Amino acid sequence: MTTNNICKMDPDHVSSVVDVHLASFQGFFLSSLGARFLREFYRSVLLDKTHIAFVCLSSNRISGFAAGTTQPMGFYRRTLKSNWARFVWASILPVSRNPMMALRLLSRLGMARGNVFDPGQALLMSIAVSPNQQGKGVGNRLTSAFLQEAGSRGATSVVLTTDAVNNDSVNSFYLRAGFQLSRVFLTPEKRRMNEYIYRLDRNR
Repeated sequence: MTTNNICKMDPDHVSSVVDVHLASFQGFFLSSLGARFLREFYRSVLLDKTHIAFVCLSSNRISGFAAGTTQPMGFYRRTLKSNWARFVWASILPVSRNPMMALRLLSRLGMARGNVFDPGQALLMSIAVSPNQQGKGVGNRLTSAFLQEAGSRGATSVVLTTDAVNNDSVNSFYLRAGFQLSRVFLTPEKRRMNEYIYRLDRNR
C-alpha cells in the first residue's frame, strides 16, 4: 500500500516538482517555456520569505505539489528583482525559438503585477498531481496543508485562478474543497478564467 506523506518543499524537490508540472500542465504557457525556466521559477518561490510550498511523497517519489505565497502583492516584482538574470538566461532558448513568447511573458508579468489583493489574502499559485496518482486524495491533502499553513500565518482567505472552459473536473474539485467562485474574467489572450476564494476566517 502506497503512503502519501505531505512535507514542505525544499530545493532538492524542485526538479521532480518540474516533472510533475510538465506532466500535469501540457500545452500551458509556463510549460512551453521549458523545464529550465520552471526550475528557476520554483526555486525563486522557495527563496521568497512569504512562500508556502508542499510536496506529496508517494513511495519516496513526488506525486504532487502545491505552491503559493501569503503576500501576493509584489510577489513577481520581488522575484524578478532578485533573480532577473537567471530568468533571462533560462528563457533565451524558448524565446529564440518563438520570439512572440517574450511579449506574452511580459504581458503575463505585467498582468500579475497589476493584480489587486485584499489584505490578508494568500495566493495558491500552482497545484498539480501526477496523472498516475490522481484520484487517490493527493490533491485534497495538498490543498488542506496549504490552507492550514496559510491560516496559521494569519491569512484570512486563499485565492486562486483556473480555466473556466474545458476544465470541469478541476473546477468541481475546488468547489468540493470549499472554495467559492468569486469572479470570471478574460485574460489578454481571451482565455476565460475562474477566480476562487476560500475564506479561512469563517471558521474563527
